[in-house]
Amino acid sequence: MTEWKGKTRGGVFGYLFFIFLIKKIGITAAYAFLSTIVLYFIPFAPKASKSIWIYSRKILNKSLLSSIGMLFRSYYKFGQTLIDKVAIGNGMKDKYNFRFENYDEFLNILNTDTGTIIIGAHVGNWEMGTPFFDDYGKKINIVLYDAEYRRIKELLQKNSASADFKVIPVNDTDLNHVFAIKEALDNKEYICFQGDRYINEERRLKGIFMGKETSFPLGPFLLAAKMKVPVVFYFAMREPKKTYTFHFTMATPVYRNEEIRPEQQLLHQYISALEAILKKYPEQWFNYYNFWNEK
Repeated sequence: MTEWKGKTRGGVFGYLFFIFLIKKIGITAAYAFLSTIVLYFIPFAPKASKSIWIYSRKILNKSLLSSIGMLFRSYYKFGQTLIDKVAIGNGMKDKYNFRFENYDEFLNILNTDTGTIIIGAHVGNWEMGTPFFDDYGKKINIVLYDAEYRRIKELLQKNSASADFKVIPVNDTDLNHVFAIKEALDNKEYICFQGDRYINEERRLKGIFMGKETSFPLGPFLLAAKMKVPVVFYFAMREPKKTYTFHFTMATPVYRNEEIRPEQQLLHQYISALEAILKKYPEQWFNYYNFWNEK
């Protein structure tokens, strides 16, 4: 079974490079320069390029020509999200436009006297929503795998406007993150997970996603089912002309029954929400490894 190794593409060098470009030549010029970088990545990042190719050909059933185009569009969109992430972090929110789906319903949940679990995915650019959380940001806890945490936390702190949200790093060698998550929820705070990657072969759920069986991390869905708090699926997707649409889907409460366990019920809802996003934004799938274990 192919699995994610706990490291995210677009590491320290990538962030530093785009920080330099934005500060020296501006956002639009950075986008233009991005095309050159994409042409480099297609042949020189073979594992990632192969994963895009499999996704396009085997999952989306695209033609040979369309899949060649998908290679370029996927990397280009990913590069744009890195540029946008750095730009927003450096106070350039006014350069962008924003749209919202179910935002009032989402805020109603945040205003209830309870903790909330927010589950996203490696699609689009979830960080673009942080300027809109305002005072809510002080109650947000982002759960990150340790490898991600070590590589980017210090860099973003040095080169971004200060963020109010906190980070809970996950480490397989202890359970400190579990206690931190429970404490935050008991304090009526918000826990944010990415629901589409796992690094422990034994801690996973299976589901039919985009027509193929694959695996998802058990942790976010099991915790959400056990803690009995509201669950929201959140995706921030890039549109043309520096515009982002924030999609919020409120999960239906789940209950134990003899046929489907509560965590599996939540996974089914998550898959449905994520599939709807990918059907509209197929090129913004940024899991650059063989997610479906296709040959």
